[in-house]
Amino acid sequence: MPPVPGDDGRPLGFVTKYRRKAFTDATLTRTEEIMREVCADFEAELKQFNGEQAHVHLLVHYPPKVQLSKLVNSLKGVSSRRLRQEYDSHVRRYLWGGHFWSGSYFAGSCGGAPLTVVKQYIENQQRPV
Repeated sequence: MPPVPGDDGRPLGFVTKYRRKAFTDATLTRTEEIMREVCADFEAELKQFNGEQAHVHLLVHYPPKVQLSKLVNSLKGVSSRRLRQEYDSHVRRYLWGGHFWSGSYFAGSCGGAPLTVVKQYIENQQRPV
């Protein structure tokens, strides 16, 4: 389904378990790649991605047939599994017990901040070096 003109997507936010500062620039870059793949599997588009040491922000455009909760569960589940496989020793320093993400998430909806403000906020994250 083609995107609706002017529909830039829905903002999503995920935090690490206990807000542990587990992200580096490299792990954020890999997380973005993984999440782009997951979005493609859902016929969705990851329009923007950025994060800081303990959280990530996404702007995702997805078709109406996609259940947001299923998309979010896949984004978090696949990224958690792959990051633990690929960065095992690093992740274990910050997170344990098989958990990577907090159980909650943020999903913005219409009526909130204008998308230009959300985009600017995502772009201006203080990404770790």
